[in-house]
Amino acid sequence: MIETVFLIFLALAIVTPLARSSIKVINEYQRGVVFRLGRYSGIVGPGLVVVIPVIDYLRIIDMRVTVADVPEQRALTKDNVEVTVDAVVYYRVVDPEKAVTSVEDFQEAVRLLAQTTLREVIGQVELDELLSKRQELNLKMQEAMDEITEKWGIKVVRVTIKEIKLPEELLRAIAKQAEAERWRRAKIIEAEGEKQASSLLTEAAKLYEEHPVALRLRELQMLLEIAKEKNLIVIERGDGIGLPVALAKGVSNPSTEEKRT
Repeated sequence: MIETVFLIFLALAIVTPLARSSIKVINEYQRGVVFRLGRYSGIVGPGLVVVIPVIDYLRIIDMRVTVADVPEQRALTKDNVEVTVDAVVYYRVVDPEKAVTSVEDFQEAVRLLAQTTLREVIGQVELDELLSKRQELNLKMQEAMDEITEKWGIKVVRVTIKEIKLPEELLRAIAKQAEAERWRRAKIIEAEGEKQASSLLTEAAKLYEEHPVALRLRELQMLLEIAKEKNLIVIERGDGIGLPVALAKGVSNPSTEEKRT
């Protein structure tokens, strides 16, 4: 029966423009919502669909994921800091009937809902949370929107906060704070290094005091390193202490000084 009706309308489509307008092609990613004499009749598609001219009204709905760009919104955080934020919302229609009958323009409704939800979510957190917990805020905004859009037959797939703009004076204050924090950490690391070095030197002094031979070997090793680095020759004074030639020149012989005077 259906095939017969289809063949009849196909034949009429060649003859009259009115019959031609009754044949519609719905793509795989689309669905058609049919209203007959103003009342909901059903969902059709994908494929070739025949509607009755004048009597039927067909509204084609795209079932793919749609991207809604949320323009920049000025909002106050919980600690009264004014920020400018924009976002992107990804959603798709899961129930074409609700998307058509529950809201006048579901695309515009989702966009406006995203703007208000974004301001509400920002107003519930402080600035530090807004900057450090962006992923959690994305999820919170998605859940808040999805709770409302579910009644419209729409599923919010993902929400992403793109950019957060802060006032110039606040940016300068944050930069100064970060610089002060880096300076503080550097001082702490330097002090900790000095503490460890002094502790090691104290242990070494106790060790050398208990073992004089170790101190002597350390002196000879140090002189040898100096001689290698500076291309100097190490000599030994009369008291048994080795010195580089450059240093030995500065050590005068007392008897020689007496003779000069």
